[in-house]
Amino acid sequence: MKVNQAEFVISAVGPSQYPQDALPEIALAGRSNVGKSSLINRMIQRKNLARTSSKPGKTQRLNYYRINQDLFFVDLPGYGYAQVSKSEREKWGKFIEAYLSQREFLKLILLIIDLRHPPSKDDQAMYAWLKHHDLPVCIVTTKADKIPKGKWQKHIKIVRETLEADKADPLVLFSSETELGKDELWGVIERAIGYGRAEEEALTGPEEPQAETEE
Repeated sequence: MKVNQAEFVISAVGPSQYPQDALPEIALAGRSNVGKSSLINRMIQRKNLARTSSKPGKTQRLNYYRINQDLFFVDLPGYGYAQVSKSEREKWGKFIEAYLSQREFLKLILLIIDLRHPPSKDDQAMYAWLKHHDLPVCIVTTKADKIPKGKWQKHIKIVRETLEADKADPLVLFSSETELGKDELWGVIERAIGYGRAEEEALTGPEEPQAETEE
């Protein structure tokens, strides 16, 4: 996807604040400081639309970014940050779970994992929760540039095994520094939202229904 326009829309804390554009939504979930904002900025080729912070736990709402007029990136609050109070974490958890389980426009969740470290208990719990609710998920392993290329597969194996990941779920190796994985991840997102399908059918025509035959 060629990004011609990207803009921050709203920091929402509940359904009454969610955009009503009826565009597909791609949610980004991951622990604090895993690189979600950097991933968004790299995907849209903007330096600081999604503000990065050295202070974990800063994002406390659902941050909506409209991409072209095609979709939203929805940056969820990072989890696993100990200095956030228990009551605050519980409050975040409730509205995050409500969004993930009830939002009709949600098409894909990107579970962001730092490739350098095995998935945390929180990462494992999030993945298990997503699978339990039968939600579409793509695992994105960030900061690949921090690891020698020859060790990538070893770390990917650790990620998959620790999460007990479904083989059908795509895993994208990603680096916000080098653009590694950017095109591949856009491909996963485009398939999830059906991007380009109408244009393709206009050129080739819709698939002809197959007549049923009796044995």
